[in-house]
Amino acid sequence: MTAVAEYQVRKDDLAETRVVERPLPALADGEVLAKVDRFAVTANNVTYGVVGERIGYWKFFPVEDDGWGVIPVWGFADVEASNHPDVAVGERLYGYWPMANYLVMAPGKISDTRLVDDAPHRRELPPVYNSYSRVKGTPGYDGAMDDEQMVLFPLYATSFCIYDFLKDNDWFGAERVIIPSASSKTAIGTAYAVKSDETPPHLTGLTSPRNKKAVEALGLYDEVALYDDIETLNADMPSVIVDMSGNGEVLGRLHKLLGDNMKYTSNVGVTHYDSNQMGPDFISERSAMFFAPGHIQKRTKDWGPGAFEKRAHAFWRDAAIKSRDWLSIKNATGADAVDGAWRDVLEGKTPADAAWVVSF
Repeated sequence: MTAVAEYQVRKDDLAETRVVERPLPALADGEVLAKVDRFAVTANNVTYGVVGERIGYWKFFPVEDDGWGVIPVWGFADVEASNHPDVAVGERLYGYWPMANYLVMAPGKISDTRLVDDAPHRRELPPVYNSYSRVKGTPGYDGAMDDEQMVLFPLYATSFCIYDFLKDNDWFGAERVIIPSASSKTAIGTAYAVKSDETPPHLTGLTSPRNKKAVEALGLYDEVALYDDIETLNADMPSVIVDMSGNGEVLGRLHKLLGDNMKYTSNVGVTHYDSNQMGPDFISERSAMFFAPGHIQKRTKDWGPGAFEKRAHAFWRDAAIKSRDWLSIKNATGADAVDGAWRDVLEGKTPADAAWVVSF
């Protein structure tokens, strides 16, 4: 291609989309042009859009028309042109890309394994999103796991963060972890992490009738309940809620049922993005949005540079290999494929055991 093609969404209506093309820009000194090869589209990306204003996801790949934005995605890209002495044409990178075919980067803080996009507008944004893996220097890199890395690494890294956060807070005094939207991949990753603990709390997954058998088949949850069955759960068991759904009605019912036994709610995702309003029974003073980059920064201070990443990568690889037993990854190419994958995920039509990897 000889032009940049961006897939843009309306910030106030994620179902309204367009593809915008513009000429390839000339590179300044120190810049490189990365051609985005492939990227995953998951419910995680819907969350980026829903909370884009609150957390700043629209700032990574800004567009001129402020009513529109570019959803960030995780994937691979290859350096097509370079005006940087330390980054060669042909180098392959893994990290955070726009839903587009090209990105101009300004590499800085370069090591054998990583580089940082030091573009001025990204300097104040969370470092974890600005850091890219240099594939050739990544220890243990396995190209056969590229699809799993695109789909699962961002999700399972968040899962590991959630588990580590809860463990670091002694489970907030809870004996049970309740996970709404238990079929979501971040929920499954969290369940893998919790069950790997030496003394795991009771794990309850909430799901829909459509996904109940698939969730039970994972063998990760001690109990799988339907949303309609919330009021039948044991209200006397102190519980922490890890919410992937963002469904205010579900959370309100759980909070009302548990009362003082609702020790903490960690709001992680918004798979039910159209129900993202909290009702009168929601206990806001014991609830907070979970922001994985903030936890990673805390652990970097606690454990030293690279230690968290090493532990998270080991967990991801193990969990990703286990996930091959149930996960089917669909590959597709072209602007229509990108649009189709986005709409499939946005409308909740992607089965729990499937995922999309697409490219322009």
